[in-house]
Amino acid sequence: MIPGVTKSNSGIEDISWNILGQTYVPKTKSENSMAWHATLPKGTFVPPHIHPTQDEFIYVLEGRFDLLLNGVETYAEPGDTIRLPMGIPHGIFNKTDTTIKCLFWVAPTRRLYDLFWALHNLGPEPNPADVVAISAKHEVDFLPPEEE
Repeated sequence: MIPGVTKSNSGIEDISWNILGQTYVPKTKSENSMAWHATLPKGTFVPPHIHPTQDEFIYVLEGRFDLLLNGVETYAEPGDTIRLPMGIPHGIFNKTDTTIKCLFWVAPTRRLYDLFWALHNLGPEPNPADVVAISAKHEVDFLPPEEE
């Protein structure tokens, strides 16, 4: 990691990823952790998944997250910190009419940085099966949809 300041309106190396309709801007990256600012427009979500090798955290800046955390529905609002321990299934959802802005971070970084590049390159409407397969190769395991 290079010492310095990542300015508020930019990411490291001016990177900005489009991940499934959400904007992720990496703020810092080392072997031990990675942080990114995320903007989740209304109606976007990350389906239930597991990080088997990382702890994940979200600090909510604006908006309201609806969460599925280890099978339990809950929510988080501005100022709240969401703790997502490795191995615990979780999904995040923007069910409101407003945009969510937050800061995510994981420890350790593992393959997540490379996953975001791979998902960004899939384009605006990726095939869900491709997202699941690519994610699995990068240590993020999506859960099958619940049967109704």
